[in-house]
Formats: sequence, C-alpha cells, structure tokens
Amino acid sequence: MGVNDGAWEELFERHGIAETLERDGFCRISADSIRALREPRLMTKFDHAVNLPRIFAENGLAILPVSRREYVISSFRAYAELPGVPSGAAPRVVRPPAWLQSLSSRYVTSEAAALHYAGACGIWEDFLAEEAVVPTASGRMGSGGFACMADTARGELPLVVRNAQIEIDIACEGRGCLAIIEAKMDLSEDFHIRQLYYPFRLWRERVDKPVRCVFLNYSDGVFLLYEYAFADPMRYNSLSLVRAGRYVAATDITRRDLEALLDAALPAPEPREPFPQADNFARVVNLLELLAARSMSPEEISSAYSFTPRQAAYYSAAGRYLGLAVHAGGRGGARHELSERGRRIMGLPLRERKLALAAAILEHAVFRETLRAALAATGGTALPPRGDIVRIMRRAAPGGMEGESTFTRRASTVRGWTSWLLDMCGTLPGTFRAF
Repeated sequence: MGVNDGAWEELFERHGIAETLERDGFCRISADSIRALREPRLMTKFDHAVNLPRIFAENGLAILPVSRREYVISSFRAYAELPGVPSGAAPRVVRPPAWLQSLSSRYVTSEAAALHYAGACGIWEDFLAEEAVVPTASGRMGSGGFACMADTARGELPLVVRNAQIEIDIACEGRGCLAIIEAKMDLSEDFHIRQLYYPFRLWRERVDKPVRCVFLNYSDGVFLLYEYAFADPMRYNSLSLVRAGRYVAATDITRRDLEALLDAALPAPEPREPFPQADNFARVVNLLELLAARSMSPEEISSAYSFTPRQAAYYSAAGRYLGLAVHAGGRGGARHELSERGRRIMGLPLRERKLALAAAILEHAVFRETLRAALAATGGTALPPRGDIVRIMRRAAPGGMEGESTFTRRASTVRGWTSWLLDMCGTLPGTFRAF
C-alpha cells in the first residue's frame, strides 16, 4: 500500500466520504482537511488513472479541483485514452535549423526542451496548419471562473470552478488560432482531461479566435501529437480526437546501418534475468530516459509513469536484461538506476544512442535471428509470423521459458523489439502505437 492509499482511506473514514457519496453522488473536501495528513498537491495530482489511490480505483472515483481551497470527489469520467497514431504514410522527419548550436536532440531531456525543439523544427506550424506560430504563455496561473457539467455514474454533475490553479506547458498563437499544448515525457496510455479543459475554458474567455487543445508525448526523438476538441464548451466530457500526427527527429539511420550492426554484433551469453515480458521497446527506452534523470523506486516509476506495479517490474527487468539498468539499495528500500553502460548510452547523441540500443538488443541471438529473417524475407517491410519467431526462440533457447504457451507469449516481446529496430530506419509500414 502506498502513502496516498493509506492517507485517503483515513480521510474517507474521518470525513464520512463514502456515506456522503452514497447519499449525494459527490463529496466536497477542503485542502486544509487533506493537508492534515499530507500536502494536497501530492494527494490530488493523479495524471493517469493507474495512479489513483486504491480506494478511488476500487470505487470508480476521481477528484477535481474547484478552487485553490476545495476539491470534489465523485465517479467522474476524468481521463481520456490516447489512441495509436496511424502512420500509413511515413512520419514527418524534422530537424532544427543547422545554425542552432544550443538546441540538440541529445539534450531533449525535459518537457520544456521538447517544446523548444518542436518549435524550432516547425512542428507547430505544420500540425496546426498555420503559417507562423508564436509562443505566448506558459506556467502556473488561475483558471478563472466558469461553470460546467461533468459526467458521473449517476449522470451529469454541475460544477462551478473558481480560480483553481492550472499550469500550461505552452500556448502558441497563430493568425487563426491559439493552441494550448500539454506535454509529457512519458508514453502514457491516458491523460487527465482537466489538463486541457481548464486552460481551454480560461483562454476562450480571453481571446476571440478558436482555442485548440493539443497533447504532446515525446520520447526517443519521436513527437506524438493529438488534437482534441470540446464539442460543447460547457461539458467537461465532450472532447473528441480531431487529428493525430507523428514527427521524428532526423537520425538518417538506414537499413544499411541495421545490416552493419547485425554483421558486427558480438553475441553475449543469456543473462540471469528472465527473458523480457515488455512488448513495446519504445516504453523500455522511455523508462531508461526517466532513469537517466534520477534513480527511482518501483512506486515512483508507477506514479511518474502510467504503469501498474506489475508493468513497472516487467519494464525495469527488461532494462536489466540488456545490462542497461540495475537494482540499487538506498534509503527507503530498493531503487532502479542506470548501469554504467546505460548511463554512457543514454548520454549519446540521438543517432548514436539508437544504434547503441540496437546493438545491445542484437547481442541476443533470438533478436539477431528474427531481424535477419525479417530483412531476408521482406527487406524489413514485415515481421516474421509468430510461429517462425517461436521456432527461432526454441533454437536460441533463452532462459526462463518452459512450455509452448510461454514461448508464444514471449514472442510478442520479440515482435515488438524487432518492430522498433525496423522502425528506426522507416522500413516497417503500418500503425505506430506509443504504448
């Protein structure tokens, strides 16, 4: 049980929250009441549904701020899922102007840096279809006052919001619109609608041009953009996806580079770590990016990332399998951090980093043989059938697997990681999915 789990269970008991919810369908709670146990910002900021305290998750609840001093708990539909980004055509490859020396993909290690890089590459103009876009606002501010309706399990609940604190990562204005952009460095499965809705309501009262809402995911040189629109500005849950786009920082990695890595691969013995159960290698890289900033406990990984504890364990184990992450002791228990090799690789420029990560994968026979099969059969435009991958796995005999069903399940990891390798050089068509 996490700290927030226990604190919220005590608050439910102290304030009769369950009884109030049963009677009224919602419950108001003051920031001071929350602060009696823990700082409200730590007790109420749940960017992803998986981060909700246990008592919220088990009862289908969420919490919304209605001022700087008060919150409302109800069975809100507070989160929206992020879909995959179709890439029937190749993603747009971008690069900043050659004369910029202070902006490099090597140093895009924060949301602010990702936003600067996207702006320098012209991503905002392209995605918004505006000739020129100027960044105009960012940071913390008040939400202003507005009324809205929010969906709950009992129907719509009217809310009045008075100057709740919000934070805008960046607002960019063109001649035809103002875009509110929320940026995240973790490849999330969902996001809190409040992060777009509250700024949207504030700024639609301040400007007389359309206000557009954009969610940005950045990781490993890939910018995933999603534009949402609120069909009825008075309704919190009236959002729908308008468009999505994928932009990739230029690395100039080609199929020839992959073939050279295969030829130069130095086979490594299978580690003691079990064969990975982490199907999406982009998320492995994203976790390594987070660990490059600081060591993290399993609970911190689950909290900062939209991971369940089990997913956090699987993906951190994948980093250890490649020799890029390690367990570390410390105050408060076990932590995950980058190994010396992991720190060296994650500090490289983007092109060299991707190639070094690919080399780490290709040290393992099952991935080498699967990539060879994909390149030989289709030139890398398709993955081998699952049955072929299972046969490769049986020959390579990776550790920790027994039984046909285990081989079949782990084949998903082999397919996912091989897809990442082929995606580096743009040979694999289809749908890119961030998570």
